[in-house]
Amino acid sequence: MELLGRVDIADQADKLPATLSGGQQQRAAIARALANDPPLLLADEPTGNLDSRTADAVLDLFAELNRDGRTIVVVTHERDIRSVVGREITLADGRLAADGTGARA
Repeated sequence: MELLGRVDIADQADKLPATLSGGQQQRAAIARALANDPPLLLADEPTGNLDSRTADAVLDLFAELNRDGRTIVVVTHERDIRSVVGREITLADGRLAADGTGARA
C-alpha cells in the first residue's frame, strides 16, 4: 500500500501543504518520515493534532511497523499511548523517573 494510503490521506496527494488541515499535515509528515524505509523512526507528539480515530490509526501503523522490525521512539505527553508501547521511559525535570515495560513488545 502506498504511504499516503497508509496514513489515510491518499485523496489529498495533489494538494499543497498549506491547504491541508493540521491533522492531514501531521499524517503527511509521518508518510515523509517513512519514505526511505528507515529502521528507526523518531516521532515527537505524532498524534498531537489528530482526532482520536486518526490517532488510533497512526498508533496502529506504528505498532505494525514495529512488528515488521522497525524501532519506533515516540515522545509524547499523552498517557493513553501506554496501551500500545513495548517500553515506556518517563522523564521528569530532565531526569529518568521510570523505565518500564508496556502492554506490547
